[in-house]
Amino acid sequence: FTTGRPLDATLLGRAGWPQTPQPVRPFTLLPWRWPTFLKAWRQSVRLSRTAFERTRPAAVLGLGGYAAGPPVAAARAMGIPTAILNPDARPGRANRFLASRADLIVTQWEVSRRHFRHGAPVQALGCPIRPGFVSATREAGLKCFGLDPGRCTILVTGASQGARSINRALLIAWPQFATRFPGWQLIHLTGADDEHETKAAYGAADIEAHVLPFTHDMPLALAAADVVVSRAGASTLAELTATGRPSILMPYPHHRDRHQHANAQVLVDSGAALLVEDQVDAGQNAPALLAALEQLADAAMRARMSEAARRLARPDAARSVAQWLAERARA
Repeated sequence: FTTGRPLDATLLGRAGWPQTPQPVRPFTLLPWRWPTFLKAWRQSVRLSRTAFERTRPAAVLGLGGYAAGPPVAAARAMGIPTAILNPDARPGRANRFLASRADLIVTQWEVSRRHFRHGAPVQALGCPIRPGFVSATREAGLKCFGLDPGRCTILVTGASQGARSINRALLIAWPQFATRFPGWQLIHLTGADDEHETKAAYGAADIEAHVLPFTHDMPLALAAADVVVSRAGASTLAELTATGRPSILMPYPHHRDRHQHANAQVLVDSGAALLVEDQVDAGQNAPALLAALEQLADAAMRARMSEAARRLARPDAARSVAQWLAERARA
């Protein structure tokens, strides 16, 4: 069960999973929009009940976000075991609502437990990721992107849509870093909107960089990287810890609840990442980003951060969640 957004259809289309779009909408604090929200909620709950009466699932897993609300609520009312996935350090509004309706609350980190009521069925099983992130090798990653195996690699990514403030900060910081540390090379995933601008800027500065709008080979990109510059989405951090990659995290600055900052702080507090606040303005971001890159030019520091990242990793999260669901299904 998903929202009706085209993005959901695109992602599930690649995975090959069936999709049931719902009219559900995110909850709003504006009272005059509550009738529309409630109408969409009730329609979505009825849709879920109808589907569950037809298929009678053994268990229902909510993957977070408002789209998970109606199926989990319907399953709970029908006596079907339910679990919700809460990969962010700080739960969002939907998961706070669903927590009292779930038989299991799966968190990525123990720190999330304090955000739920005392005695809630919380287990820090991790955030499920694709097996490829664990099995990908550095050799395969370097070959995939045509990189020099004798040089260290920085991977820059702003998630699937890119991050303009990160992209433009790199355009300022990278030439200075590359001059001081010529033994490094760059994979820069810009997002589709910034690809041409970024390529042109590197070309005008006569600087070599592997610039792509995005890649479907993210496990190989991480395997090739010695350092990663990224946002701090929950899935991204699960991938970074599973692969043991030192990172410079620039959390998305516009979320009201600053949940990416809370995610990043888990890795920073554990010694697995450096935090650079995204000031939105490239001129302000570049000096702090350059300073962080220079710190991670030190191999000993990277080794310590890599080990710290691996200590946070739970690469078997998907198996652990599936095992719980299977056990409840057999009960």
